[in-house]
Amino acid sequence: MTLSPKFRLAAIQSPLLDPSLELELSLKGESLIPGLPDDVALNCLLRLPVKSHTTCRAVCRRWYQLLGSKERFFTRRKELGFHDPWLFVFAFHKCTGKIQWQVLDLVHFSWHSIPAMPCKEKVCPHGFRCVSIPHEGSLYVCGGVVSDVDCPLNLVLKYEVQKNRWTVMKKMITARSFFASGVIDGMIYVAGGNSTDLFELNSAEVMDPDQGIWRPVASMGTNMASYDAAVVNGKLLVTEGWFWPFYVVPRGQIYDPRTDNWEGMATGLREGWTGSSIVVYGHLFVVSEHERTKLKVYDTSTDCWEAVEGPPLPEQICKPFSVNCCDCRIYVVGRNLHVAVGHISRLKRGSSSEKNWSFSVQWQLVNAPEFFSDLTPSSAQVLFA
Repeated sequence: MTLSPKFRLAAIQSPLLDPSLELELSLKGESLIPGLPDDVALNCLLRLPVKSHTTCRAVCRRWYQLLGSKERFFTRRKELGFHDPWLFVFAFHKCTGKIQWQVLDLVHFSWHSIPAMPCKEKVCPHGFRCVSIPHEGSLYVCGGVVSDVDCPLNLVLKYEVQKNRWTVMKKMITARSFFASGVIDGMIYVAGGNSTDLFELNSAEVMDPDQGIWRPVASMGTNMASYDAAVVNGKLLVTEGWFWPFYVVPRGQIYDPRTDNWEGMATGLREGWTGSSIVVYGHLFVVSEHERTKLKVYDTSTDCWEAVEGPPLPEQICKPFSVNCCDCRIYVVGRNLHVAVGHISRLKRGSSSEKNWSFSVQWQLVNAPEFFSDLTPSSAQVLFA
C-alpha cells in the first residue's frame, strides 16, 4: 500500500542560521524536534501561526533562531515553497486616527502586526491608496493627504513580507490623494485624485516596481477623484461613485495600457457601482454599501448588475468596508476588523456566453479580537508568503 504524503518535503541544505553555529548545535545533538529528521521538523515548524511564535521560541535555541524574527520565518517559508495567503489590513484608531497594519493568517485565522509605516506627517488614512503584487509578497502605499492641512502627498512606501520592513521608494510625479490605483502586468498605475485645495486631477502615471521610476501616461480627459477602481481584462476601471444628494450621475473612465488610451465607462456599469469591488472568475463584483449590503456582479453583455444568490453580509460586518479576494474567496473587513469570508460558486446555466453564468455566495464570519474594537479598516491587501 502506498501512502500519500500530507505535505511536501523540500530537500534544501541552507542552514537555519550561521553555518558555524548550526554545526555547533548539531554536534551537541540539539535537533529541531527529537525523533524527527530536521527537514520534516522544519516543515512542521514553518506551519506554526505567527501569534504562537513568542511562546514557541522559548522551547530551545534552535526554535528561537527560527521563530525569533518574522524575517527569518518568512524567508525560510519562501525557500521551502510555502505559498499561503495573508490578509494585510490597513486600519486606523477611530479616536486618535493613529494608523497601523494588522495581518490575518487566512489558514489559521489568527492575527499579528507588522512594523509601523515610516510616515512622519499626521495623515488622513482614507487619502492613501494601497496596491499589492501578491505572489511577490510586496505591497505599496501611495499618496495620501496631511490631516487638517489639505496638502496631498507624493510618497510611496513598499513593504516586503520576507524582509518584514518598509522601504521609502521614489516619489510619484504628482502629489495626490483619493485617486485610482491598480496593478496591470506587474506595473502600478495611479490616476486622478485630489490635488491642493481639493482641485481634482486628470493626470495619470505608472511605475515599474523593479526600477522604482514613475513616468506619465495618457491623461484621463476629465478631472476626477476616485471612489473605487478595479482591474478587469487588463484594463483599469475608475469610478467617482455616488455622492449625496445623488443629483449627478457618477462619472467613470477606463484605461487600456496597451493603447495608452482612456474611454468612457458604460452607463449601467458606473450607475450600478455602489460599493467596493473585487474581481473573481474574471467578473466584476461589488459589495454594495446599500441594498442590504448584498453582493452583486456586473454583466457586460447587458450592461446590468445582478444580485448574487445567497445571504447578505453577516450583520457583524459594519461599514466602512475594505475588500479583497483570493481565488474564489472574497474577504470583507468591517469596523472593529471583523472579517466575512465569502465563498463564491459559479454555475453554468446553459450556453457558454457570459449571460449564462450564475453565481452564489456563502459567508463565514471571522470575529476579531476584543482589542481591535476601536479600529476602522481603510484598505485590505492579500499577499502570499
